[in-house]
Amino acid sequence: MAARLTTYVVVAIVAATLIAGLIVGAQRDDSSGPVDLIIHNARVYPAERTGAMAEAVAVRGNQILRVGSEREIMRLRRPQTTVVDAKGAAVLPGFNDAHVHFIEGGLALDQVNLLGAEGVEELQDRVTAWAGTHVERGWIVGRGWTYGQFGDSLPTRQQLDAATDDRPAVMFSADGRSAWLNTKALEAAKIARRTPNPKHGAIVREARTGLPTGLLKEGAVALIWKAAPAPTREDRARALRAAIAVAHEHGVTSVQDAGGSADDLALFDEARRANELTMRVYEAVAAPAKVSPALLERLEAISREYSDDPLLKSGAVTIDVDGDVESQTAAMIDPYANRASDGGVPRLQAVELNRFVQAMDAHGWQVMANATGDAAVRMALDALEQAARTRDRAAREGRHRIERAELVAPDDLARFGALGVIASLQPAHALPHMPEIDLWGRLLGPERAARGWAANSLAKASGRLAFGSDWPSAPMDPMLALHAAVTRTTADGLPDGGWFADERLALKRAIDAFTSDAAWASFDEHRKGVIAPGMLADLVVLSDDIFEGPPARLATTTVAATIFDGKIVYQRAVNRGTN
Repeated sequence: MAARLTTYVVVAIVAATLIAGLIVGAQRDDSSGPVDLIIHNARVYPAERTGAMAEAVAVRGNQILRVGSEREIMRLRRPQTTVVDAKGAAVLPGFNDAHVHFIEGGLALDQVNLLGAEGVEELQDRVTAWAGTHVERGWIVGRGWTYGQFGDSLPTRQQLDAATDDRPAVMFSADGRSAWLNTKALEAAKIARRTPNPKHGAIVREARTGLPTGLLKEGAVALIWKAAPAPTREDRARALRAAIAVAHEHGVTSVQDAGGSADDLALFDEARRANELTMRVYEAVAAPAKVSPALLERLEAISREYSDDPLLKSGAVTIDVDGDVESQTAAMIDPYANRASDGGVPRLQAVELNRFVQAMDAHGWQVMANATGDAAVRMALDALEQAARTRDRAAREGRHRIERAELVAPDDLARFGALGVIASLQPAHALPHMPEIDLWGRLLGPERAARGWAANSLAKASGRLAFGSDWPSAPMDPMLALHAAVTRTTADGLPDGGWFADERLALKRAIDAFTSDAAWASFDEHRKGVIAPGMLADLVVLSDDIFEGPPARLATTTVAATIFDGKIVYQRAVNRGTN
């Protein structure tokens, strides 16, 4: 047995030596082959914090050929080489949006955009303006409002009636978990005084009359689809193409699509076969809490068809544990500050979640648990811990994730690292604008609000963060998210000094959450997320050197060029030419 082990060790050493020699040889001999693209005069950040900054990068085909000094890389230039002058700006691995609703975001581009409106009057103005330029639409549909925009009150049908004509109108909240309807929409959906609340949902009613106010929460949102026209397959295909263009504009070359379906996978696959999928997609399929043989068969079929393609694959399932803080549907350990005995209710029982997580883990599926409140986060951690105790040690490492994790109890922070759980955060949610920050303080009280979006604490506890936008809940703009994570202020610099500044992240740590750590979260660290020879040539050239100057400049930094699979797919104000 000892002799056999010695033989294995010798073979391994010889193999490693040969591989190292091949790599060195490739670096030595690569100057003789073609070089398709060079980016120079740059601050190249390889990612993973420990890598030294470089000045230029060379690309051959769809892979990174070499990273090095200006002189070293420019010597590889050939007559056919496309050369991009970064003008001293930063070059990063292509952004990997680790939590996005990609096709839904594309659909929202053709709806009333309510993101960032300053109060009810501006919300109404935007609805009226859109309705006036889309008179052919049978329904007026929009998305992007937040509870903070309504101050101490809630949206009402009368407010939306005042902004619309005789057509039904529905405005979805930024996160899609609430809907604001006008009277015509309530009538069309047959939502009235006696309509019962659906499971895990609420029809908000007037205290005096019992009539619906026009606000639907959580599971009640589905009632609107009894009347409103659902997007067609052609609508969704157009939305996918539009979403890809938005992603390129913001330097996003990979997305992790949360809560998708087999139909979504088919649309992505259709685009791939038509050579239109200039984006890498990791699809996380929405799954019901009840695990059945039929569900496992569907997941197995998806796994067989979309196992590990560099462009399109699936290996994760999503499950909702609770709602959100703003609508007071997030599950809290202690009651909300304005509700003496109500801390919100999870969407499922702990025993249901435990069974689901254990089944998915046993079948090799990564779990992405959407948990916002500290009680929901604890439930998810408990379920993941139980699954870890019973896991077959030969099974694939789960790399399970908790999405959102907006409020985590102090005692639970260390459990992320102990269990190997990825904290998948959306930094832009923390600081959309001041009304939301004020609302958190009112709903949770100052002590709990101070624990919100604890990115730095989670980074120290878990070691792995994955950042996403949650688009269309927030803009698909990694630069705004990086600004929020690094400064803890809005784009306007509020609040002064940062919102609980101890949770600010170092810039490189935040970049890694959008690149190398995001790639690790989707089992792709072997091919993307860092700028190194042999890795896929997905790159973003920024408009500025973000490693110099104040962090506030992140909010005004834009994308100058996006390179996907070795090709320039988006370009703005960058010198480009051939020798």
